[in-house]
Amino acid sequence: MLLRFLLLTYALCVSAVFFSPKSSRGNHHPREYLPQKATNLRRNATATTVASSPTGTPCTGNSAEDRSQWCDYDIDTDWSSVVPDTGVTREYWLQLDEIAVAPDGYLRTAIAINGYIPGPTLFADWGDWVVIHVTNNLHEAKNGTSIHWHGIWQRGSNDHDGVVSITQCASAPGTTQTYRWRAMQYGSSWYHSHIGLQAWEGVYGGIIINGPATANYDDDAGMMILSDWTHRTADSLFHEAQTCGPPLPDNGLINGTNIYATRSGNETNVDGSRLKVKVEPGKSTRIRLLNAALDSHFKFSIDNHRMTVIAMDFVPVKPFDTYAIDIAMGQRYDLVITADQAAVADSFWIRAVPLSVCSENARQHNIRGILHYNTKPSLPSTQPYFYLDDECNDIPASQLIPHVPKTVLPPDWQNTTSAVTRPNSDGFFRWYLNSTTMEVFWDNPTLLQLQNGSTSSHFPPSSAVISLPDAHRWVYLDIETRMPIPHPIHLHGHDFFILAQGHGAWDGVAKTHNPPRRDTAMLPANGHLVVAFETDNPGAWLMHCHIGWHTTEGFALQFLERVEEISGVDYGGLREMCEAWVAYDERFDIDQEDSGV
Repeated sequence: MLLRFLLLTYALCVSAVFFSPKSSRGNHHPREYLPQKATNLRRNATATTVASSPTGTPCTGNSAEDRSQWCDYDIDTDWSSVVPDTGVTREYWLQLDEIAVAPDGYLRTAIAINGYIPGPTLFADWGDWVVIHVTNNLHEAKNGTSIHWHGIWQRGSNDHDGVVSITQCASAPGTTQTYRWRAMQYGSSWYHSHIGLQAWEGVYGGIIINGPATANYDDDAGMMILSDWTHRTADSLFHEAQTCGPPLPDNGLINGTNIYATRSGNETNVDGSRLKVKVEPGKSTRIRLLNAALDSHFKFSIDNHRMTVIAMDFVPVKPFDTYAIDIAMGQRYDLVITADQAAVADSFWIRAVPLSVCSENARQHNIRGILHYNTKPSLPSTQPYFYLDDECNDIPASQLIPHVPKTVLPPDWQNTTSAVTRPNSDGFFRWYLNSTTMEVFWDNPTLLQLQNGSTSSHFPPSSAVISLPDAHRWVYLDIETRMPIPHPIHLHGHDFFILAQGHGAWDGVAKTHNPPRRDTAMLPANGHLVVAFETDNPGAWLMHCHIGWHTTEGFALQFLERVEEISGVDYGGLREMCEAWVAYDERFDIDQEDSGV
């Protein structure tokens, strides 16, 4: 059994047998279906994208012979200070609905985007403007919503970051919210709900922003999205999570599909289906790998195939080869594989194994897809790559070398934050950063409070506010834990530089010359993560653990960065949204029982 589970499961868990929560955390969970065989259900496939034709003249892009170019720019261009002026706007329409799905052959209720899980992949080119209209159709579930565009800097568009209680109120059922942001970065990412556990009911999808790359490839297979999956809704499991520790996932999905195979591995007479990816023999293919899981750190591999890593999150890296990749919740890696194993087989297992040190799963070795060379795939008989490391760590920093080098300056502000978990006064587990567990509210977001005249000193301790008033100052944050639980840490509004990362206390030594930089990195169990960023983006920016249970249990803080310079906020639209949510809340008496983010 996991160390974290042993740690979190003690006398409080017993009380769960006798306690029934008074509500579904207020953000009412979808109706429950007991697991059962599904028949004649639409399988998860490529989601339908409702999009307009782009305005302007898109860049002609690059070719397989030279992926380093991008119109008048190339892979050496410092994208943090240069953005192509494409004049292009791409517009999308997304709708959230409750549906019955059986992605692994077992029926349950979930929330889909345009009828699918995952939702449609959104495409743009580096420098484009992206406009997305999100309609909340969750009338029966009585769910508010928001959509966060993970890793997008949102420079000049803080109110479009999509975080309830921070940059917006919950968007009420029956309303449509429009988000608008510029693609100042390029690469692979995702969007997801940022209210409670709604993302892991199915509210997520990929983002691809085309641009140059550090290696050539022939084809682009698009997003490969890994996720864990339960046969009950995540909301219905929240009480168990906050009393007994994280519940055991029933399975996992790759691009929204899998089978719920028997423990013996029998794949005959089962519902569901494996993801199948066709590649052309001798050709190279780019795969955009994303971990969208609630609470699973995966080891990813493709039998017999070497993978060349060319990007981490939105940051191109100097290419390096590996046969297995550790990927934490919220992280992305762009990979290139070559179909050069035809002498071995014509079908190969794609494997996503939850690492048992930090992630358990009832079907740990069942989360698989099929890479095949022929038009009709066969059931693979290939064997997995053997690896020893099972520690839920990031890829070593020595391998993650950003292609465009940068140097971190000495700190103007430095802080150490300690992460611990303990029961609150109600007996529910909460996470605390320096003795504070975040509690913010869907009807009173930080941006609105700032517009109403609040300063950092007006916020209560439970808002977990850190004020950063000055421009272009270097911030060093040392996050430490003495608990045997690792955490993926995600920062909104910035990429951060990883100065140090390891077990035990930080020794004060920082790597400042071209360290890895990204938006999500692992805080090791019983260890430290030291990150740095420059105050170059005014706004209210959340920083949190990307384990869904931990975020809802308060593992978060927010930076109020140069608040006097926050620009572009549509305060009229923000107030209108909040008024609609307050009216809906008063009508249906929605109780908020989590951290608010």
